[in-house]
Amino acid sequence: MTPTKMVTCDVLVVGSGAGGLATALTAQHHGLDVIVAEKEPVFGGTTARSGGWMWIPCNPLAQKEGFKDSKEAARTYLQHEAGNHFDAGRVDAFLENGPRMVEFFEKNTEMEFTLGPAFSDYHPDAPGGTPGGRSIVATPYDGRKLGKEIARLRPPLKEITFLGMMIGSGKELLHFFNVTRSFKSAAYVGVLLAKYGRDLASHGRAMRLTNGNALIGRLAKSAFDQNVPIWTSSPVKDLIVEDGAIKGALVQTEEGVTEVRTRRGVVLAAGGFPQDVLRRKELFLHAPTGQEHWSPAPPGNTGDGIRLGEKVGGRAIEGLPNAAAWVPVSLVPRRDGTSGPFPHFIDRGKPGVIAVTKSGKRFTNESNSYHDFVQAMIGACGDDPEKAAWLIVDHPTIRRYGLGFVKPFPVPLTPYLQNGYLLKGRTLRELALKAGIDPAAFEQTLEIFNRDARKGEDPQFRRGSTAYNRYLGDPDQKPNPCVGPIERGPFYAVKVVPGDLGTFAGLRTDQNARVIDERGQVIPGLYAAGNDMASIMGGSYPGGGITLGPAMTFGYIAGRHLAGVTEENASVASRPAA
Repeated sequence: MTPTKMVTCDVLVVGSGAGGLATALTAQHHGLDVIVAEKEPVFGGTTARSGGWMWIPCNPLAQKEGFKDSKEAARTYLQHEAGNHFDAGRVDAFLENGPRMVEFFEKNTEMEFTLGPAFSDYHPDAPGGTPGGRSIVATPYDGRKLGKEIARLRPPLKEITFLGMMIGSGKELLHFFNVTRSFKSAAYVGVLLAKYGRDLASHGRAMRLTNGNALIGRLAKSAFDQNVPIWTSSPVKDLIVEDGAIKGALVQTEEGVTEVRTRRGVVLAAGGFPQDVLRRKELFLHAPTGQEHWSPAPPGNTGDGIRLGEKVGGRAIEGLPNAAAWVPVSLVPRRDGTSGPFPHFIDRGKPGVIAVTKSGKRFTNESNSYHDFVQAMIGACGDDPEKAAWLIVDHPTIRRYGLGFVKPFPVPLTPYLQNGYLLKGRTLRELALKAGIDPAAFEQTLEIFNRDARKGEDPQFRRGSTAYNRYLGDPDQKPNPCVGPIERGPFYAVKVVPGDLGTFAGLRTDQNARVIDERGQVIPGLYAAGNDMASIMGGSYPGGGITLGPAMTFGYIAGRHLAGVTEENASVASRPAA
């Protein structure tokens, strides 16, 4: 591969998601010259499609609100969650620098965060767990501030928008659920729809950015303000190695191959391997050919960064109990004949929703985290080559809450029934036969479930027993926000299959985000962040934002380390002159 030109910078960042942009902004702030190279024609990576939440224990927003938390408690929780895969050095670096990262970005960039006060850890009753205060999200952002660069921002995942409009998490989403029951909610939604209509007419897309799109929009605007170039359609093809150190990379740009020479280092932040079929085949036990898995991640997330690291001596972590962050997805038919994955985050926690396999039996607490749900689903399917389940509701429930891609009343059900996404049966038996579920066992399951659900109880799986369960439920449902009977037909079902929110099995790194080889030695000049870096969670999923929280934090750590900044010299530099 012969370069057509050469450029020089201090740092080359591979990938433009949260980890990559956090690295770039931190390094640039501390005086380094940075280039971001993005493989796809749009920037933002998986982050732009995500919910945008970041798990940061002891974050400044929670501290201001009076939440009681400590690094020691968070460390205890992570040690419990990660078990034998607990990495003390990197966990300590994360817990120490996470709050600093939040302060840095709020002070020096366009970033503004919002606290999820009731967003519970996923296992809040475990040692060190908490019922809220550790998860934060980017505040909605006006995309018009990006100017013409809005055209290069990766749009949100189509399946999680409403007619293309992004809906924020938490209270905003509740307004959409209550649009027919509350004048305040109807007015709120009406205003958002009017603004969306205005944006479509004037810009051809939503300009009110929320969730992961808001996070990337804010980071990208900050990058452009600091003159950090983001090269799109520019995949990195190879790393340049001299005397055992990384000295740059060859980047395929639209003008040809560019040799990028780096004075400080290269940071791999290309999003892990969710669309790498060969590595999925190797590491996802439920996907023996690599095809039995449906990821909402962008198509370009094919493990490029990890392969670049491995080629120069880095090693991907092995032996994790889970190689990715699992989420159940349903496949939404599109007009072009393809289908898009819809991630099921919240519907499983609503009263009047249960999940069964083909056997007709429930297999888990449906209100538990999406990661836990998929693990239980795969286990319940046993030797069946198809790892799948059906979410089951009755008519009042689907009209109240929707189900997956199906929207609540007043949006009609007919389109979802016509394209086969939603199945309907006048009776439970008719629904079971349409779905291929054992009808006798299914009817028995519902009989037992309904008997207890009428009293708000679930003795089999204890739905509603944790703060996280209740966070996803309906507070108006008494006595249990997560439990209600399924008895008023017709009845409906949506099929869910395994998907992911990002991969865990990235490159081994040290506490400064430097890539290490199989001997445990640092590869000079090579760093990793985001999902190209092995997760510090040990193959577990402790809370909302355990991908983006560490991605932002280790991007911050890497940027400072590349610039030679430590807490000692940073504090000295910030002192006023005598």
